[in-house]
Amino acid sequence: MDPNQSPVENYANPRTCFFHVLFKAGALAFYILSSLFFNSFVIIFVVTVFLAALDFWVVKNVSGRILVGLRWWNEINDLGESVWKFESLDQESLSRMNKKDSWLFWWTLYLTAVAWTLLGIFSLIKFQADYLLVVGVCLTLSVANIIGFTKCRKDAKKQFQQFATQTIASQFSSTLQSAFSVV
Repeated sequence: MDPNQSPVENYANPRTCFFHVLFKAGALAFYILSSLFFNSFVIIFVVTVFLAALDFWVVKNVSGRILVGLRWWNEINDLGESVWKFESLDQESLSRMNKKDSWLFWWTLYLTAVAWTLLGIFSLIKFQADYLLVVGVCLTLSVANIIGFTKCRKDAKKQFQQFATQTIASQFSSTLQSAFSVV
């Protein structure tokens, strides 16, 4: 290997990456291939939605935290309003996250929604309203994670910018104070 060439970065969390992809692929594959093996719409609906729900839970509560250092949830406050809550690692820890893990996380998140959208279009073209329901549930779960993690990432960047601004202002203030206290 050329000493000037950087080593190829491996996945830091291969098991988490595996499960991050497994349920997405499982739900899509089952939905696509199930008509070859099952005649029952109920079985196709239940198994596909179950796999998509497992994917939603794993992404939201496990792989999002481990692969990109982000976590989100939604609460209803005392006024009955929906409130988004975000949690992220500190900026230093976020900058040390494995790039390959992060790439896999974001690309599979978006590609899964694209795949469900395409399957929804095929269901529309084939006039299969019942299968459109399955796709709609799965697409909703995918899009919920996209929205949650995108908002969470933006919130983490905003918090870092606020922290940086406060730190610089504090440093400037203490420098001014020490400069004038010498005089």
